[in-house]
Amino acid sequence: MLTREENELLTRTGPGTPGGDLLRRYWQPVALAEELPLGGDPLPIRVLGEDLVLFRDEAGRVGLLGLHCAHRGADLSYGRLEDGGLRCLYHGWLYDVTGQCLDQPGEPEGSDFCRKIRQIAYPCQERGSLILAYLGPGEPPLLPNYDFLVVPDESRFVSKYYQECNYWQGVEGNLDPVHNNLLHHPNHNLSHTAVGEAFRGSRGPVPGRQRLDCAETRFGVELCDTTLLDSGQLNMRTYNYIMPTMAVFPGTIGGKDGYSGNWHVPIDDTHHWKYSITFLRHEAIDRELEESRLGHVGPGYRLDQNKANRYRQDRSLLQTRSYTGIDSFAAQDTWATEGEGEIFNRTQEHLGSTDKIIVAARRMMLKGIEQVRAGGDPPHVVRDPAENSFPDIVVWRQIVPEGTDWQDLRRQAAQEIAASPSEPVPA
Repeated sequence: MLTREENELLTRTGPGTPGGDLLRRYWQPVALAEELPLGGDPLPIRVLGEDLVLFRDEAGRVGLLGLHCAHRGADLSYGRLEDGGLRCLYHGWLYDVTGQCLDQPGEPEGSDFCRKIRQIAYPCQERGSLILAYLGPGEPPLLPNYDFLVVPDESRFVSKYYQECNYWQGVEGNLDPVHNNLLHHPNHNLSHTAVGEAFRGSRGPVPGRQRLDCAETRFGVELCDTTLLDSGQLNMRTYNYIMPTMAVFPGTIGGKDGYSGNWHVPIDDTHHWKYSITFLRHEAIDRELEESRLGHVGPGYRLDQNKANRYRQDRSLLQTRSYTGIDSFAAQDTWATEGEGEIFNRTQEHLGSTDKIIVAARRMMLKGIEQVRAGGDPPHVVRDPAENSFPDIVVWRQIVPEGTDWQDLRRQAAQEIAASPSEPVPA
């Protein structure tokens, strides 16, 4: 378990908090590109406890500004897109994507006052169907060159949905492979024993017969989930935690040619966006399959199955064909993480042997907080272009002979990926 102070460090994300200072050292998704078409309305958003407005000017450039006008605080999300920027409706002050004030219609002719005004502004990049921003101090680091950001659009599926809980609960849910065997079990009449028997000898891991191993990497933590099958072979599945708020796993892909991932971005301390990403390195993605996995995402990127309607659990199915009575992966995970409360009190938890990667991820985050406090960069802040490639983010599931070393497999897979990289998007 964590101490109260450690839990506060991990879960508080607003300006001036140690955890918020850490998260601001990384590029974070702030919207889907589809939310901000050319000519589209400015988008009021809240990220890391800050109220901001996202807009695209007439030239297609993306800007992220403080929501309230520097003049007298009017809401810029109602503004006009014109003359190279975003114009406040109240007194006509005009801002470009850098936050520079370009025009103040009420000031006397010849006044240079507007040159002295710069609105809060954060740099943005549009990559991989996402709009990402850097909310930290100083020179932004490089945007990590993850494969899912550079493959063609047809090879990638990206969506997002709202979760009413602290972001770290979502992250930890992704780092827990054991729950896959129960929470996401599709169609058996399920006691714990029934689930185990259904999996024995199959490609799936079996509750109580798993071995979990993890190790630190340059980007976070890698995990291997190994099950000894009745055939004497090993079923191996790998996962990766990527600093600070992302996890990738086999998902519906299940091989070295791609992976699924979730990127959790705090809105504030008690709400976050879960960006769901699946990609293939060398072929088109099955969008219908990925959409069915999520379930229905309604207006405002809210799941139709949510806390207000008890995730539409159908308890009549518990004795026939469903372990949970909740019929989508996204709703199942959302039930689990939101059910822990707005901010889970980790001083009350009781961790088991299967939670080792969660412990490792927490340690890395707390270490990163201390590094930022000391004036340095935390882990996985990328500044060297020569280091901005990640074939070692390896995810697979496969049956292998007993005695196989999972880290040898990981190294071999990374070499194969590096030898056949994803095609980058032209600059």
